[in-house]
Amino acid sequence: MDGKRVTINDIARETGYSKSTISFAFNNPQRIGKETRELILKVADDLGYIPDPMARNFSLQRYRSIGFLLPQKTEFSIGNPYVYEIMVGICQVCQDTGYTLTLIPPLNESLSDAVKNATVDGLIGLGMKVDMDIVSVMKARKIPYVSIDGMPSADMPSVNIDDETAAYEIMKEVLDAGHRRIAILSLCRDAYFSENEDGVVRRRLKGYSKALAEVGMNLGSSDIFMLESECNFDEGRMAAERICQSSVHPTAVVAMADVLAIACIRHFKKKGIKVPQDVSVVGFDNISESAYVNPPLTTVSQPGFDKGKVASEVLMKIIHGEEMNEVNIKSGHRLVKRESLGSPARE
Repeated sequence: MDGKRVTINDIARETGYSKSTISFAFNNPQRIGKETRELILKVADDLGYIPDPMARNFSLQRYRSIGFLLPQKTEFSIGNPYVYEIMVGICQVCQDTGYTLTLIPPLNESLSDAVKNATVDGLIGLGMKVDMDIVSVMKARKIPYVSIDGMPSADMPSVNIDDETAAYEIMKEVLDAGHRRIAILSLCRDAYFSENEDGVVRRRLKGYSKALAEVGMNLGSSDIFMLESECNFDEGRMAAERICQSSVHPTAVVAMADVLAIACIRHFKKKGIKVPQDVSVVGFDNISESAYVNPPLTTVSQPGFDKGKVASEVLMKIIHGEEMNEVNIKSGHRLVKRESLGSPARE
């Protein structure tokens, strides 16, 4: 337009819509119809309109960005298929609402330090609890937040599955198959930021314990081999080697993540140990690879993508001051039975 900077006034004049509607098209697209927004964006593009992000953020007092707190260094977090699925769900909502996604790994091994400088409108984290330092920082900065796999409370909007019940069901499946010498490959007790009595790891251990108690066993039984691992394939491989060297000689491995279970299957195969003929292996998450590993993995399916999507939708409502009927949302899970679980070999 004759070399002059195109403004929303120009777009309003061309489309016949008010300046508020034009602003909604760029800043709050959920407040106008899809066809209206598409028309406005087309006219804006035809006119050569370029939004000024600094001016927009200043006027709204918003960054138009959602932060996703990574539980580990970026390369490890993104390499975890479950975390990646959550991230894709968050991305979907960001894309639909015109927000960007900011990945926030620990700074100096501390997520609290990273949050102090985060330029985002809201944060989504894994396994957060109201009394954690990181939550105190978010409250002090008045940054809205939602926890995935955290401890639900009135002060902690959250999206979870029933981890205790899911863990009970997978352990019961192993016990019903006849296994009594079992290796439990747990995530580290401080997985997802904090070691607390209500964390996702402890909830799953409670589920395992409940199933074991029904056959007169517990986590401290002599036929139970417990070990912890970071959630990546290398750590899973090392854990598998420790299982091979265990004096318990387990007939089944119950892993708290598919990544660890798949690493075990691969390592056992290299050692000439057949799954499930020599040792059965079950996991948790139902990542895409679990259906294609040989043999396919028996596991618990939990909706990583849906968790990320729902958590983001809840966070958007908080950011925009919308009323919500429920801030603690329970997602479903299901047991997926495949070929990696069989009966123990006769001795």
